[in-house]
Amino acid sequence: MTTTVQTGAAGRPRDPRIDRAVLRATEELVVEVGYADLTVAAIAERAGTTKAAIYRRWPGKAYLVHEAAFPDDAPGPVAGDGPLADDVRGMVVACRDIFSRPVARAALPGLLAEVVGDPVLNGAVLARFQAGTWGAMHERLTRAVASGEARPGVDPDVLIETVGGATLLALLNRPDGVLDDAWVEALAGLLLDGLLPA
Repeated sequence: MTTTVQTGAAGRPRDPRIDRAVLRATEELVVEVGYADLTVAAIAERAGTTKAAIYRRWPGKAYLVHEAAFPDDAPGPVAGDGPLADDVRGMVVACRDIFSRPVARAALPGLLAEVVGDPVLNGAVLARFQAGTWGAMHERLTRAVASGEARPGVDPDVLIETVGGATLLALLNRPDGVLDDAWVEALAGLLLDGLLPA
């Protein structure tokens, strides 16, 4: 499901080749120069297009960087009907893999600052996450609570926020950016202690 923010009047169909080139250029440049020094002009030059073409597709740099850092096809948890413990581990692994990508690590500091100060951007970012990884996680946890597989009263949103927050803090604490399988098991174990029925 695409969640690109589109602007401008209806006209001829968008050229997906331009979209791909712009997103690829954005991903490369944010890793090379960082979020603060990234410009739409540099992205346009690298992608072989114009600033006007980019602004027809994305309202601003933050929207574009967010889509490049967290694409619709990023790895996500496979929320199924297997054991809840396996799905929780899958959630932790997916979050680790998404936030550990070099583009995400380079983009997050600047994106977080902009998201806090821009309610429209905040809504767009949340919509992208909820349409993908967070939405799948939420559905699985909601089913688990309803079926008695998880404790009554468990809030899926709080659990998701715990996974995301723990992952971000762990990456900040580890300059090498390595969150290994032992870390996944430790976090998943803590979550499952509070999630599974006694």
